Amino acid sequence: MYKILTLNQISIKGLERFSRENYELASEIGHPDAIMVRSQKIKEDDLGDSIQAIARAGAGVNNVPVLACTAKGIPVFNAPGANANAVKELVATALILSSRGIVQGIQYVNTLGHIDDSKEMHQLLEKEKKQFKGSEVAGKTLGVIGLGAIGSKVATMALQLGMDVVGYDPALSVDAAWRLPSEVKKMENLQSLLGRSDYITLHLPAIDATRNLINHEVISSFKKGAHLLNFARSEIVDTNAILEGLDSGQLGGYAADFPEPVLIGRNDVLLMPHIGASTAEAEENCAIMVANQLIDFLENGNITNSVNFPQISLERTEGYRIALANSNKPKMLNQILSILAEDNINVIDMLNKSRNDVAYTLLDVDVKPERGLIAKLENIDGVINVRSI
Repeated sequence: MYKILTLNQISIKGLERFSRENYELASEIGHPDAIMVRSQKIKEDDLGDSIQAIARAGAGVNNVPVLACTAKGIPVFNAPGANANAVKELVATALILSSRGIVQGIQYVNTLGHIDDSKEMHQLLEKEKKQFKGSEVAGKTLGVIGLGAIGSKVATMALQLGMDVVGYDPALSVDAAWRLPSEVKKMENLQSLLGRSDYITLHLPAIDATRNLINHEVISSFKKGAHLLNFARSEIVDTNAILEGLDSGQLGGYAADFPEPVLIGRNDVLLMPHIGASTAEAEENCAIMVANQLIDFLENGNITNSVNFPQISLERTEGYRIALANSNKPKMLNQILSILAEDNINVIDMLNKSRNDVAYTLLDVDVKPERGLIAKLENIDGVINVRSI
């Protein structure tokens, strides 16, 4: 029986994917085989020897020590796209709120509780409503930086609102390109997008290449008065640069899901409490996706949507399966197959993939691997871990 440690409140829809016959799940459990987590931070010290995988019920994995997991041969799974619709809807909301005086108007109306006469209130509102006048987004240009699962949905949404859409993504995958409507104009560089966009929305991961991507220099390339929306990661934006851009008028407004103390209280800033994926549907989708991925890994060794291991799937037919992770260096596979040959073990099927510094192999063999064979494979220099499934 596999033991799954659940951190945070994982959607019951995801937990129901695990059969009671094969899995034990608990928020406190000794020697877990895997961890399911949402936002709780996992430290390197938490990576006990029993842990074979970590599943993050969401897209970002900044709360998981990915490098340490890779060194221990632990795949880290996530759920890209599972919360895309929830984030898209919040971006649509922020886009409209940023262009109209809706929030300010609501706040103003809430100050009128002292007026008892409806006629008096209506007369006052007719007089004062001009201060909440805004602009329509139809006909404006939205620049989408990052055209993955969320960015492509945002681009489609903006087109449906009657906007022109331009996009930029230096790492655009083939799958992502297929998701994009043909009406989205793809820009060759960031500056081309910034100079023509009335609104700019960020949909990038927080990695070394994107930290403080939106800085003083980049904001100076914005179309004057453009609005910036950040519903990706706080680390992508330099807060001081945002303040200077707002104060100078280069930046017309800022909406984000990541409040910073220095931004609170400004009329040109719209802040939300990190609720991009906070819908029942998104939490269910994320939990179901990572649960399925975790089950397939534990029971079959297959890897889907891992941030640190190669994607690999080998259909189970017959025999017994060995799953092996090792450093990605020459002659490793030769050494593995030589040991199997020495023990007269026939390989029925196999698949080998690599990603950066790690390689992963699935081997279906004709006899059940004994502990002695597993020990021989583990002793190969460069092998990180071996599982008999």
